[in-house]
Amino acid sequence: MRDTRPNPRSDRRRARLAAVASAALLSLLAGASPAGAAAAPPSATATASAASTATPLDRKALRASLEAFHQAGMYGAYSSVRDGSERWRGAVGVADIDTGRPMRPDYEHRIGSITKTFTSVAVLQQVAEGRIGLDTPIGDYLPELVPGERGREVTVRMLLNHTSGIADYILPAFPGLVTDPGQALDEGRFRELVPEELVRLGLAAEPPAPRGTHAYANTNYLIAGLLLEKVTGQDPEAYITENVIHRAGLRHTYFPRSARIPGPHARMYESFYGTIDPARDYSVYDMSWAGTAGAMVSTTDDLNDFYRRLLGGKLLGAAELREMKTTVPAYEPAPGQEVAMRYGLGLYTLKMPGGDWYWGHDGGVFGAGTWALSTEDGRRQAAIGYNLMKYERFGEDGTPLPDPIGSALFGYMDGALSGAPAERAPGASPVPQRLVAPEQLR
Repeated sequence: MRDTRPNPRSDRRRARLAAVASAALLSLLAGASPAGAAAAPPSATATASAASTATPLDRKALRASLEAFHQAGMYGAYSSVRDGSERWRGAVGVADIDTGRPMRPDYEHRIGSITKTFTSVAVLQQVAEGRIGLDTPIGDYLPELVPGERGREVTVRMLLNHTSGIADYILPAFPGLVTDPGQALDEGRFRELVPEELVRLGLAAEPPAPRGTHAYANTNYLIAGLLLEKVTGQDPEAYITENVIHRAGLRHTYFPRSARIPGPHARMYESFYGTIDPARDYSVYDMSWAGTAGAMVSTTDDLNDFYRRLLGGKLLGAAELREMKTTVPAYEPAPGQEVAMRYGLGLYTLKMPGGDWYWGHDGGVFGAGTWALSTEDGRRQAAIGYNLMKYERFGEDGTPLPDPIGSALFGYMDGALSGAPAERAPGASPVPQRLVAPEQLR
């Protein structure tokens, strides 16, 4: 017979796990703002042009800075950096901690929420065709899926810039994620989920913020995918593949057809803030839980190609690209600070510690992190993939401990884009490793 008596040690562990995980998500998902952030552009349409005086690629410095990311504790990473026609690719660390297989710069990788930029491009293509109105209520297109007041008040634009007030579905879809993340992730490894049900979970959850306020939620982009299906009559992933991925000329970017990545790739390790110890490999995972919000696979070279063509006006018309770059504050700044990150339509602009602004997106799934940023004209670019997620640590009271991995990541990306790679960026906060909107955990 199973012993059902209370276990004080187990209860304390669960309570601490929940407190630490909640604190971690609250702090990391609020926004990717470097410490001591400076002011954002004054208008709603951010003109975030980074310095055009970036120096030519310093390959030795790039290699040393990427190696510093590995030495700080990241298992493995690969990156592509460009300045005009000049290119550099590098890889450090291991793709498999058991065998020691080295990382390679051409590996395929789960890119998580960078998928949202692709989905937004597809929606904006339909805006250009007159089939979708950015300021049209979503209920006009999907009345049964988003009924009532939300259907009348939430517009397509609100979905794409995360101001809909709709909650994320991740916690309801993975109900044990906070209390026992390892078990929750193991149980979901081969589970197939349908977007309509995930959307219903998000709609049923408590709204994370008032409508009109930015609150990041994957639910918005599953709805956007279902909107694409409604107006095009095609499976949304097939539509995005044909009209965005193929149009951009990308050769190693796709929605996976199974739980496995068919091309060469690294194992992908999830730590969940030290609560999964040792970190567990989730490179084999059914990504139906992410869909048009975060399921895609790509390479760092493909991501640089994609953002260069997007920002260069090759994938959208001028009017649609202008709408995409019309932004809202991505977080509420601390007293005395100003916003250093603004979110557009599946694309954000971020002020890095060096003082320059860049366009792009980040992505995080279980075990895999990705970040791609570009100057506004797409000339200078950096993309990075890495294979250990939620590496941050928190004290017993839930306060964050010093984070050398995140500092080294920010230092690498800032230097790669500005032309002055550094081994560290002391005090910098890492880009958020998104799972859910933080307000859901309060």
